[in-house]
Amino acid sequence: MFCCDYPSPIGPMVLAGDGQALTGAWFAGQKYFPARPMEPREDDPVLAEARRWLDSYFAGQAPDGRSLPLAPAGSPFRQMVWQMLLDIPYGEVTTYGALAARAARRMGRYAMSAQAVGGAVGHNPISVIIPCHRVVGAGGRLVGYAAGISAKSWLLQHEGALAR
Repeated sequence: MFCCDYPSPIGPMVLAGDGQALTGAWFAGQKYFPARPMEPREDDPVLAEARRWLDSYFAGQAPDGRSLPLAPAGSPFRQMVWQMLLDIPYGEVTTYGALAARAARRMGRYAMSAQAVGGAVGHNPISVIIPCHRVVGAGGRLVGYAAGISAKSWLLQHEGALAR
């Protein structure tokens, strides 16, 4: 696993890859930061591509997370939820409940717990690029972001999804 630092406008990030795909993007100190050691490598092409993506995003453009090779590690359920997060358009939000209803339909179930979906969203290892910040609580409440609610608020304001 290789890593490099990225200086985002809301704090330092660490990007990680396996040489083929991006496996992580975390804000420094956020919950669920990986404990395993990574080899610093600034010249890795996948990490360079992720830095360009983030540069574009923070410059106010709306790059699609699917344009990058992504390989987050997680259970099949988490993988499904993370793929659903990529469907949330830039500048828009959805709720944990709505996401749970979509997940239930995809799995052929009548219903699914919003808390189960929230656990998968919260363990997303590729912050910003897989846009878990676009998921809010009932009534639009800002809840549940591993890098903190202030970071979630900043990202949503940056995208125009929240009034400044």
